[in-house]
Amino acid sequence: MSISMYQASVPVLVRGLTNLQTILGKAQAHAAEKQIEPIALTGARLFPDMLPLGRQIHIVTDNAKGCASRLAGTDAPKYDDVESTFDELIARIEKTVAYLKEFTAAQIDGSEERVVVLKMRAGAVEFSGLEYLLNFALPNFYFHLTTAYDILRHNGVELGKLDYLGMRNGK
Repeated sequence: MSISMYQASVPVLVRGLTNLQTILGKAQAHAAEKQIEPIALTGARLFPDMLPLGRQIHIVTDNAKGCASRLAGTDAPKYDDVESTFDELIARIEKTVAYLKEFTAAQIDGSEERVVVLKMRAGAVEFSGLEYLLNFALPNFYFHLTTAYDILRHNGVELGKLDYLGMRNGK
Protein backbone atom coordinates (compact mmCIF):
# COMPACT_ATOMS: atom_id res chain seq x y z
CA MET A 1 0.00 0.00 0.00
CA SER A 2 1.32 3.44 -0.83
CA ILE A 3 0.60 6.74 0.85
CA SER A 4 -0.12 9.88 -1.11
CA MET A 5 1.43 13.30 -0.62
CA TYR A 6 -1.98 14.58 0.46
CA GLN A 7 -2.40 11.83 3.07
CA ALA A 8 1.11 12.50 4.40
CA SER A 9 0.52 16.24 4.70
CA VAL A 10 -2.90 17.84 5.12
CA PRO A 11 -4.57 15.34 7.49
CA VAL A 12 -1.35 15.12 9.52
CA LEU A 13 -1.13 18.91 9.84
CA VAL A 14 -4.84 19.20 10.69
CA ARG A 15 -4.55 16.57 13.41
CA GLY A 16 -1.48 18.21 14.96
CA LEU A 17 -3.13 21.62 14.97
CA THR A 18 -6.38 20.22 16.36
CA ASN A 19 -4.44 18.57 19.17
CA LEU A 20 -2.59 21.83 19.81
CA GLN A 21 -5.89 23.70 19.97
CA THR A 22 -7.09 21.28 22.66
CA ILE A 23 -3.79 21.69 24.53
CA LEU A 24 -4.14 25.48 24.47
CA GLY A 25 -7.69 25.13 25.77
CA LYS A 26 -6.37 23.10 28.70
CA ALA A 27 -3.71 25.73 29.32
CA GLN A 28 -6.33 28.47 29.30
CA ALA A 29 -8.46 26.55 31.80
CA HIS A 30 -5.37 25.90 33.94
CA ALA A 31 -4.55 29.61 34.04
CA ALA A 32 -8.11 30.46 35.07
CA GLU A 33 -8.25 27.73 37.71
CA LYS A 34 -4.89 28.66 39.24
CA GLN A 35 -5.52 32.41 38.85
CA ILE A 36 -2.43 32.81 36.67
CA GLU A 37 -2.26 35.76 34.30
CA PRO A 38 -2.61 34.14 30.85
CA ILE A 39 0.35 36.17 29.52
CA ALA A 40 2.53 34.27 32.01
CA LEU A 41 1.87 31.20 29.85
CA THR A 42 1.49 32.71 26.37
CA GLY A 43 4.72 34.64 26.92
CA ALA A 44 6.59 31.75 28.56
CA ARG A 45 9.79 30.32 27.13
CA LEU A 46 11.80 27.19 27.84
CA PHE A 47 15.02 29.19 27.84
CA PRO A 48 15.72 32.92 27.45
CA ASP A 49 17.04 32.59 23.89
CA MET A 50 14.04 30.55 22.72
CA LEU A 51 10.80 31.97 21.37
CA PRO A 52 7.75 32.26 23.65
CA LEU A 53 4.61 30.14 23.37
CA GLY A 54 2.69 32.69 21.31
CA ARG A 55 5.44 32.84 18.71
CA GLN A 56 5.59 29.02 18.60
CA ILE A 57 1.89 29.07 17.64
CA HIS A 58 2.54 31.68 14.94
CA ILE A 59 5.31 29.57 13.46
CA VAL A 60 3.51 26.21 13.62
CA THR A 61 0.46 27.64 11.87
CA ASP A 62 2.60 29.44 9.27
CA ASN A 63 4.47 26.20 8.66
CA ALA A 64 1.25 24.23 8.19
CA LYS A 65 -0.39 26.65 5.75
CA GLY A 66 2.90 27.13 3.92
CA CYS A 67 3.42 23.40 3.55
CA ALA A 68 0.07 22.75 1.94
CA SER A 69 0.34 25.83 -0.26
CA ARG A 70 3.82 25.01 -1.49
CA LEU A 71 2.89 21.42 -2.29
CA ALA A 72 -0.19 22.63 -4.17
CA GLY A 73 1.75 25.37 -5.96
CA THR A 74 -0.37 28.17 -4.49
CA ASP A 75 0.31 31.21 -2.31
CA ALA A 76 -0.47 30.92 1.38
CA PRO A 77 -2.44 33.66 3.11
CA LYS A 78 -0.37 36.05 5.19
CA TYR A 79 -1.11 36.42 8.89
CA ASP A 80 0.00 39.48 10.87
CA ASP A 81 1.41 37.55 13.86
CA VAL A 82 -0.35 39.78 16.39
CA GLU A 83 -2.23 37.10 18.33
CA SER A 84 -1.16 36.97 21.98
CA THR A 85 -4.11 35.78 24.07
CA PHE A 86 -5.32 32.20 24.30
CA ASP A 87 -8.53 33.09 22.46
CA GLU A 88 -6.58 34.78 19.67
CA LEU A 89 -4.08 31.92 19.36
CA ILE A 90 -6.86 29.33 19.29
CA ALA A 91 -8.71 31.36 16.64
CA ARG A 92 -5.52 31.44 14.55
CA ILE A 93 -5.28 27.67 14.75
CA GLU A 94 -8.96 27.35 13.77
CA LYS A 95 -8.40 29.68 10.80
CA THR A 96 -5.40 27.61 9.69
CA VAL A 97 -7.29 24.31 10.00
CA ALA A 98 -10.15 25.75 7.94
CA TYR A 99 -7.63 26.83 5.28
CA LEU A 100 -5.98 23.40 5.21
CA LYS A 101 -9.37 21.71 4.80
CA GLU A 102 -9.90 23.66 1.57
CA PHE A 103 -7.17 21.60 -0.12
CA THR A 104 -8.08 18.50 -2.05
CA ALA A 105 -5.99 15.44 -2.74
CA ALA A 106 -5.99 16.37 -6.43
CA GLN A 107 -4.17 19.64 -5.62
CA ILE A 108 -1.36 17.98 -3.65
CA ASP A 109 -0.98 14.42 -4.94
CA GLY A 110 1.75 14.21 -7.53
CA SER A 111 3.77 17.01 -5.90
CA GLU A 112 6.65 14.68 -5.01
CA GLU A 113 8.83 16.21 -7.73
CA ARG A 114 7.43 19.77 -7.59
CA VAL A 115 10.30 22.20 -6.99
CA VAL A 116 9.89 23.99 -3.68
CA VAL A 117 12.19 26.94 -3.05
CA LEU A 118 12.46 28.42 0.43
CA LYS A 119 14.02 31.82 0.96
CA MET A 120 16.21 31.45 4.03
CA ARG A 121 18.51 33.98 5.72
CA ALA A 122 21.54 32.25 4.20
CA GLY A 123 19.94 32.14 0.76
CA ALA A 124 17.46 30.09 -1.21
CA VAL A 125 17.15 26.36 -0.55
CA GLU A 126 15.59 24.11 -3.17
CA PHE A 127 13.78 20.85 -2.45
CA SER A 128 11.66 18.38 -4.33
CA GLY A 129 8.14 18.28 -2.90
CA LEU A 130 8.80 14.96 -1.17
CA GLU A 131 12.11 16.15 0.33
CA TYR A 132 10.44 19.36 1.47
CA LEU A 133 7.57 17.51 3.16
CA LEU A 134 9.63 14.81 4.85
CA ASN A 135 12.88 16.62 5.62
CA PHE A 136 11.77 20.18 6.33
CA ALA A 137 8.05 20.89 6.66
CA LEU A 138 6.99 18.05 8.94
CA PRO A 139 10.09 18.14 11.19
CA ASN A 140 9.74 21.92 11.54
CA PHE A 141 6.01 21.61 12.23
CA TYR A 142 6.58 19.02 14.95
CA PHE A 143 9.49 20.97 16.45
CA HIS A 144 7.29 24.00 17.12
CA LEU A 145 4.26 21.94 18.14
CA THR A 146 6.40 20.00 20.62
CA THR A 147 8.02 23.16 21.92
CA ALA A 148 4.58 24.68 22.56
CA TYR A 149 3.56 21.53 24.44
CA ASP A 150 6.83 21.56 26.40
CA ILE A 151 6.48 25.21 27.41
CA LEU A 152 3.04 24.54 28.84
CA ARG A 153 4.03 21.30 30.54
CA HIS A 154 7.11 22.99 32.02
CA ASN A 155 4.82 25.65 33.46
CA GLY A 156 2.59 23.18 35.26
CA VAL A 157 -0.24 22.60 32.81
CA GLU A 158 -1.40 19.04 33.37
CA LEU A 159 -0.76 17.47 29.99
CA GLY A 160 0.41 14.06 28.93
CA LYS A 161 1.45 12.19 25.85
CA LEU A 162 -2.17 11.32 25.05
CA ASP A 163 -2.97 15.05 24.86
CA TYR A 164 -0.10 15.56 22.42
CA LEU A 165 -1.23 12.57 20.35
CA GLY A 166 -4.87 13.63 20.49
CA MET A 167 -5.95 10.36 22.07
CA ARG A 168 -7.54 11.52 25.32
CA ASN A 169 -10.99 10.76 23.96
CA GLY A 170 -10.12 7.48 22.29
CA LYS A 171 -9.37 8.99 18.86
